[in-house]
Amino acid sequence: MNIAMLLAQATARSPLSPAVFSATDLYANYQQLEQRVASIAYYLRNDLSHQAGDRVALILKNCPQYIEILLGTLHAGLAVVPINAKLHKNEFDYILANADVSSIFISAQFADTFPASQANSTPVICIDSDRYQSIMAAPALDLQERAANDLAWLFYTSGTTGQPKGAMISHRNLLAMTMSYFSSVDQIDNGASILHAAPMSHGSGLYIFPHIAHGARQVVCEQDGFDEQEIFTLLQYHPKVSLFAAPTMVHRLVNSSLSYDPASSHLKTIIYGGGPMYVADIKAAMARFGNKFIQIYGQGETPMTITCLTREDHGYHQHQTNKDSQQADNILASVGTAQLPVQIKIADTQGTKLSNGEIGEILVKGDTVMLGYWADPAATNQSIVDGWLCTGDLGSLDQQGYLTLKDRSKDMIISGGTNIYPREVEEALLLHPQIDACAVVGKPDPEWGESVIAFVIVAAGGTLSSEICDAWCIAHIARFKRPKNYHFVQTLPKNNYGKVLKTALRERLLTLEKL
Repeated sequence: MNIAMLLAQATARSPLSPAVFSATDLYANYQQLEQRVASIAYYLRNDLSHQAGDRVALILKNCPQYIEILLGTLHAGLAVVPINAKLHKNEFDYILANADVSSIFISAQFADTFPASQANSTPVICIDSDRYQSIMAAPALDLQERAANDLAWLFYTSGTTGQPKGAMISHRNLLAMTMSYFSSVDQIDNGASILHAAPMSHGSGLYIFPHIAHGARQVVCEQDGFDEQEIFTLLQYHPKVSLFAAPTMVHRLVNSSLSYDPASSHLKTIIYGGGPMYVADIKAAMARFGNKFIQIYGQGETPMTITCLTREDHGYHQHQTNKDSQQADNILASVGTAQLPVQIKIADTQGTKLSNGEIGEILVKGDTVMLGYWADPAATNQSIVDGWLCTGDLGSLDQQGYLTLKDRSKDMIISGGTNIYPREVEEALLLHPQIDACAVVGKPDPEWGESVIAFVIVAAGGTLSSEICDAWCIAHIARFKRPKNYHFVQTLPKNNYGKVLKTALRERLLTLEKL
């Protein structure tokens, strides 16, 4: 079973249907896309001599080529390693080495990051080069068979212990996720569109598969970054548009001064996830765009497939009397009910199932759960116990099966829909010779969901400023991970075991805001 079979099936049904757009410009129909995918596959297996299961890295911002390289890699029986294009060079290098990739596809803006003279034995192919264009003249390679549990997508999470881990997603996982989209999330009509406004290295890229399965259009934004004007324009051009968005993107659309005319817009669905969405914010979003929202909760380890808060759930509050308004708000504050392929239970620290209403760790089991962490059996055994994925998130279930998130036991910060682990930022700061100690926490942010805040102890005789710390972080980690504010303190609150009490630091932030 090869998940790339979805493209062959869609092409057989409707070869001339439009498949990929760059904004409003048609890039390829389904027949052309399949031809390009098969040529990329031939190039990888024959010209580059890749073997089944080899890893191919994508360091690309959203572009039409992303789709054909992703599918071409899978078509060839290889595994794709989509890497967040916002990462720092040090982070790129770690992932590339850890995954032991056989080739790398980049776009022109990364040419200086990966110059050909420094590529060693790993081929680096720039999608803007003549070399890439010549690949399309290669013969077509037949779809390569893979076992259901063979690696398809190697997704690197942010590292809770200082380095990211590669979640191994199989062909079976991706197929289960695709089928769950139709059974639990939304329906896709023939000729519908998915607008890739969020990074295709993450959730938006995963939704390529269900939309390919139903012969939909893949529409890639031309602007570098999220641009409200372009979004509104494309909503008027393409039919039956769905898009995946982080809550911060929804927030920007809601608060945009641009006019939105429902009569001329073809917006069908906004699927949001990757961060907290407050009840007041989703109500404001529905007031502007109507009942077109669906929320999903998932992790890289079980991609896009833990729970879903459906369109019907969102509309529930519109039909309730005042006495039922609290129940309606509770539903909106939840992340919905279990998607069809998974089981969920709330457990205590020993893995024992808790009763409805009790708070514990969220555990997940099903065909969407990853194979494990790449080259890290210890982390795998810690995260998957008796077939249950230990998410590290805390929550509770009600009698109807609605899951409400309470906290993140791993101290993860979600800013703008992107996961940021404090340990990564702390380790970067501690490399500075004038920083004696530090602690990083998340602070609620009305636009980004959470912002990163650092508490820093300066070494004796040192002189530091926020500007110096900021420049240091930019030099060592991705720009989006750096703290928004730095608080210089004499001590950090600790318990009897010497562990920093981050709850106390969050409380201190509230005190500082009142001063």
